[in-house]
Amino acid sequence: MIEEGVSAGGENGRFISFEGGEGCGKSTQAHRLAEALTLAGHEVVLTREPGGTEGAEAIRSLLVSGDPGRWLPWSEACLVNAARAEHVTRVIRPALRRGAWVLCDRYIDSTRAYQGAGKGLDDAALTAMHAQVTRNLWPDLTLVLGLPVEQGLARAATRSRAGKAETRFEAHDAGFHGRVEAFFAALPAAEPWRCVAIDASGTIADVGRRIRDAAESWTWS
Repeated sequence: MIEEGVSAGGENGRFISFEGGEGCGKSTQAHRLAEALTLAGHEVVLTREPGGTEGAEAIRSLLVSGDPGRWLPWSEACLVNAARAEHVTRVIRPALRRGAWVLCDRYIDSTRAYQGAGKGLDDAALTAMHAQVTRNLWPDLTLVLGLPVEQGLARAATRSRAGKAETRFEAHDAGFHGRVEAFFAALPAAEPWRCVAIDASGTIADVGRRIRDAAESWTWS
């Protein structure tokens, strides 16, 4: 786990990441918070990882489709960080410098959870790579959505039946998903200066209220 104080913060804007396992509702809740902040008069940049730029989206397609064993763990981590380098330089930092709120569906903690805890890569090595490619940019606030693995995968399977093609990570075995869930469950207590646990059970509106309460009560630096 990273040490307190390493976070680079949000420069002039505010940077919120949404994290959690498959099917926890991150994307839906990021959109809902973006709508609320926009209505309140803020400039909001809603983005995602891997992705956010043309090049990063091309890399995303390599990561989220195909067989679960398509990439070796370090190959996967390098692809994620290549996409992040593009994303941070071209989208996130410019938005923060002009004072926008950046809401990002997945960021560094997904790398630590999926390629780290899930696939056995060293957390310190992954955070060091992150520091290199982003100049150590961490979110001001990370909302960690928690949902039991079985429930999240059931939700994800429903999306897959509806035609969603990005199923590579969902197809990993139960042990992998259990390790990812354990990482996310431990993260808020391990790094409380930027992470807040959000119960992702219940209705979309219920979870949205929890997220708004967390954002409104957060002490922004």
